[in-house]
Amino acid sequence: MSSSLKDVAARAGVSARTVSNVVNGSARVAAETRRRVQEAIDELGYRPNLAARSLRAGRTGIIGLAIPELHSPYFAELAGLLVEEAGRRSWTVIIDQTRGDAEAERRLLTGDGGRVMDGLIISPWALEARDLTATARPLPVVLLGERSPQGLADRVAVDNVAAADEATAHLLSTGRRRVAAIGLQPQLGNGTAEQRAEGYRRALRRAGIAPRPDWERPVDALHRGDGARAMAELLDGDDVPDAVFAFSDELALGALHTARVRGLRVPEDLAIVGFDDIEDGRFSHPGLTTVSPDKRQIAARALQCLADRIYSPRNEVPASDLTIPHRLVVRGSSAPRAGTP
Repeated sequence: MSSSLKDVAARAGVSARTVSNVVNGSARVAAETRRRVQEAIDELGYRPNLAARSLRAGRTGIIGLAIPELHSPYFAELAGLLVEEAGRRSWTVIIDQTRGDAEAERRLLTGDGGRVMDGLIISPWALEARDLTATARPLPVVLLGERSPQGLADRVAVDNVAAADEATAHLLSTGRRRVAAIGLQPQLGNGTAEQRAEGYRRALRRAGIAPRPDWERPVDALHRGDGARAMAELLDGDDVPDAVFAFSDELALGALHTARVRGLRVPEDLAIVGFDDIEDGRFSHPGLTTVSPDKRQIAARALQCLADRIYSPRNEVPASDLTIPHRLVVRGSSAPRAGTP
């Protein structure tokens, strides 16, 4: 037997009107009260009449998710979590791929595609901060990543500088001193690669090691093939590194492939650390050490920001700039050298 709105109200200890306000977004509800109501909805499996709700509130129950690459394991895993979390709110997610194209990102922000959405979560690669908030319609927007909205929109991101610093410091702690980096992208202005390079250099300098520009390899994209090519360039140099910090797990897996083809042992001859904690890295041989962002929390917090914005269309809620925690997951690809404490 399906649960009713009154059942949810009884479980949450609030009135049926409050539950209706949470579901329909027709009035401001305190964050703690909204949380209790949402928990009761989840526990009871309550599903509102979406058609009726849309008619009453003037909303569709549809949100958009714009990511650069559908085939990217990181974005695919994140999209799956966002869809799962959105389902708890009885929202439908429409996913678009922008390929980092400025016009594609702008069309989604302005609604030129003709799709009716209540809000948009977007991971922008091309647009500048001023473009991200200068939309042609008052569409609630939450940004994922490094682009600063300058207080004009909500943003959910990871501290890339701190994460890259930690990854590089880990490699140094294993006895390596010739640490290279793969993943610089001077052709993009989204800030991700710049911040990870900053953290990498910071860790080296703290250890008394001067960064070497020839060991900071640029790539066209964050894919396995790009990582393989960058690793080959490093191994073809006169001085070969003994460790690599790759700015994505795909790059790291490509570097691991090249190392194996060239007859290097990982981690004995070359230690490798990636970033993203994608599933492939857990099953590589050896397992890939990586920076693991809390992707589920990224999804949940982004959706909460979007819900707050949708339910408060008059900008009554200040813009949030949230930093989501990460952790370093150490696996076999960066095992300490013999004799290292």
